[in-house]
Amino acid sequence: MGKPYDLLIFDWDGTLADSIGRIVEAMHAAAERAGEAPCSDAAVKGIIGLALSEAIGLLYPHLDEAQVQVLRQHYADVYMALDQQPSPLFEGVVESLESFRAEGYRLAVATGKARRGLDRVLKANGWEGYFDITRAADETRGKPHPLMLEEILGHCRVEPRRALMVGDSAFDLQMASNAGMHSVAVGYGAMPLQALAEFGPQLCIEHFSQLREWLASSRIAISKVGEHG
Repeated sequence: MGKPYDLLIFDWDGTLADSIGRIVEAMHAAAERAGEAPCSDAAVKGIIGLALSEAIGLLYPHLDEAQVQVLRQHYADVYMALDQQPSPLFEGVVESLESFRAEGYRLAVATGKARRGLDRVLKANGWEGYFDITRAADETRGKPHPLMLEEILGHCRVEPRRALMVGDSAFDLQMASNAGMHSVAVGYGAMPLQALAEFGPQLCIEHFSQLREWLASSRIAISKVGEHG
């Protein structure tokens, strides 16, 4: 049976890992250390997915570059202390990814995390060599610029129409659109589905296993088309 896509690309925080609450807590603590008033939880969730310096610049536009870097270091220190035990993966993630691999999908990660942080959580999950390729925000252009996805597509030699981006933020879905790719909106992470639906995802899900079910049904549909073609 034919697969609807060849390559599945996942955001990390809020899509694979249940880390949004920890990110919000770390940003509030970092702001306090820097002498800045904490932003609302909703404001912090609204920048998750961006590279950290860019995110801080949006939350605190009055800061100069040096001040942004000070707050950035405070965030890194706080988050590392909170993340001694890395955030757990969402229910259904491990089983679904194993199923995707068994079915012949290629898998990748495109994240707003820095490479150091991504490598740390991959190692904690025993996933150092699990994905075909991973891209972090500090080694390429940040979301929603499509370069991160274009590099993944190039590495895997997959056309945009044969790849799917799965993410929980507007930046994930905008990045997919900018790369000419389909996307899936995740409603259990940083942003609610109501805010993501306007970006035209192929599917909106509230549980990771729903992606597996949808891909399986799409595969069956393709097979039936082939039988009657």
